[in-house]
Amino acid sequence: MIAAITLFLVVALSALITRIATIALTYTGLSSQSARFQARSAYTGAGFTTAESEKIMNHPVRRKIIFNLMLVGNAGIVTVMSSLILTFILPNTLSSKLYGLGIVIVGMGAIWWAIKSKWVDRGLSKLIDRMLKKYTDLEIQDYAAVLHLKDNYKISEKKIDENDWLANKTLIELDLRHEGITILGIDRIDTDYFGSPSGDFKLLPEDMITVYGKAEGISNVYARKKDYIAEMQHEKFVKKEIKRQEAQDPNNPMNN
Repeated sequence: MIAAITLFLVVALSALITRIATIALTYTGLSSQSARFQARSAYTGAGFTTAESEKIMNHPVRRKIIFNLMLVGNAGIVTVMSSLILTFILPNTLSSKLYGLGIVIVGMGAIWWAIKSKWVDRGLSKLIDRMLKKYTDLEIQDYAAVLHLKDNYKISEKKIDENDWLANKTLIELDLRHEGITILGIDRIDTDYFGSPSGDFKLLPEDMITVYGKAEGISNVYARKKDYIAEMQHEKFVKKEIKRQEAQDPNNPMNN
């Protein structure tokens, strides 16, 4: 019975630890879905060999969270397996084994319900949020709210190809700001990351750019190739952005 109770407690603690790690990762800017996947992958040792793994390892706070999660996960998994084996080996009678099995089933059912319960998730998230603010120095930011990621605004990444309209042009030449699009940063191979680049910065093939703006405009920019049609599309979206800004301008007499 002790082994069964130990198993229940370890699994419950594991679920709590991964939940804490998930919330901590979201505070570093990861989406909740990505943070949940990365936390569970690191804890179970399944690996996180997606493209997002570079974002984890290149970020010092995320790297520290994942590192500690891996250490705790190794001990937790070993304890779970040991307790599960002992639950059915130690008892000498069939009734004791069935009693231990009952504890495991009921305990796992309760944990499963807690994991899926929105009420439990909200309450636990608030508690963890307060604890992280009080006892850690994590910079807690709601990046979706800060960047106004609604009303069809989004952040996107793209690797520039040789035949893209963006390739081998400076930001001044591209004039993306007049389309309502901002390049937040450029990740260049074998070079440092360039955050908030200036207008004379030239984009090169193989650069990974981080872009913010309207989803429609970003998709159109990504699809442009080196031809006259790209320039026509650029002018079209510039005019569209000017009209949008004029419509929102309270000083515009047309809006009164």
